[in-house]
Amino acid sequence: MLSAIGLRSLDDLFSDIPPAMKTVASMDLPPGISDPDVISRMRKTASANRPCGDDFVCFSGGGSYDHYIPPVVTALASRSEYTTSYTPYQAEVAQGVLQALFEYQTMVSRLSGLPVSNASLYDGASAVYEAVNMAMAYTGRQGVWISRGLNPRWWQVIETQLTGRDVTITGIPLRGGMTCWEDSGESSSSDDPPAAIVVAYPNYLGVIEDLDAAGDVAGALGALLIVAFNPVAMGLLRTPGSYGADMAVAEGQSLGIPLSFGGPYLGMLACRDYLLRLLPGRIVGATTDNDSRRAYTTTLRTREQDIRRERATSNICTNQALMAITAAIHLSWLGPAGLEVVASRCLSGAHYLHDLLCALDGVQPLYEAPFFNEFALRVPVEPGALLERLADEGFLGGIELEGESGATGLLVAVTERRTIQEIEAYTAAFEKAMR
Repeated sequence: MLSAIGLRSLDDLFSDIPPAMKTVASMDLPPGISDPDVISRMRKTASANRPCGDDFVCFSGGGSYDHYIPPVVTALASRSEYTTSYTPYQAEVAQGVLQALFEYQTMVSRLSGLPVSNASLYDGASAVYEAVNMAMAYTGRQGVWISRGLNPRWWQVIETQLTGRDVTITGIPLRGGMTCWEDSGESSSSDDPPAAIVVAYPNYLGVIEDLDAAGDVAGALGALLIVAFNPVAMGLLRTPGSYGADMAVAEGQSLGIPLSFGGPYLGMLACRDYLLRLLPGRIVGATTDNDSRRAYTTTLRTREQDIRRERATSNICTNQALMAITAAIHLSWLGPAGLEVVASRCLSGAHYLHDLLCALDGVQPLYEAPFFNEFALRVPVEPGALLERLADEGFLGGIELEGESGATGLLVAVTERRTIQEIEAYTAAFEKAMR
């Protein structure tokens, strides 16, 4: 296989992985070692990890959040009917799985305020890229304007995926933590208007963006409006669809999926009816069988490799559908009222912590703009050192902003899991760590 693709070794095949990410040390397992001894060694190695909940109280966010997962979610999602690698493309896939995915699509549509959803993607980053891809296919244009408030890692994925495609990516800067669409004036005079305007809601710095302003810019340019939204925030905020968004994408990890050291996660994508045939991945529809009973089936897979073969423009067949089913169970358990309660607790906890921290000497808000459950701070000490000291006190203290989104400081997040006692203990540790 290496010869067929023109490589000499396995090292060549994996050369794109940074050396710092590779394990070079041997497991040092003696020959003939017994199963119990292997397990004991693996547990000792794994104990070097310090997960949230066991060793740390988490105040970090930036796209992945330590939300409470009700036991019923784990119990139902781990049933054997769902925990399979079987990809639900084929006609013979179980009706129960198809119904669960149909319900997931319905919930995503309600969260986003848009009529059509697919049955999930890999993660939020892949979802926003697919939305950009759809916008270019629909408009025939080869450019995209992206707010600097979008998650920097999502930016990187978009840039990587568009490499070699002669696509122009224009970053719209922030002012006061919010996207400054007025600064896009010079770009708007270009002879090549963008296919899409991309904005996060709330953005990476936690600020609640003005979607009316983004929609006005998109309308003036004839571009599609893509909103990357926080699904939990929809318990309190207006949906992207109510602002006129053409597409909405999200990272669904907050909906019953553990942090898991970064994955697997869940990409959510919803759109208007006229973009339906451009959607990647699965779409599950409801119909009736020959006996007039309600039935579910995959439909309109107009881009996928199982239908289009070598002409396919999408291949989402390895997408973890279990994550979508988990999110559907989580949302079903919460219901609209429960989601509102979760969002309210995130909001109130974040604002309580924000006020406590900003009362400390030398700590200032990076922006005065409205925020949901995440906020950026200017601190009087080096943020990286501050986070290390907080870790010594048992806290994942936040994320260092090293020029990300044009900001330098500390990004702090609060979820409904954080109690008043934890918030106040974190504040005390924060004050101690700055000395």
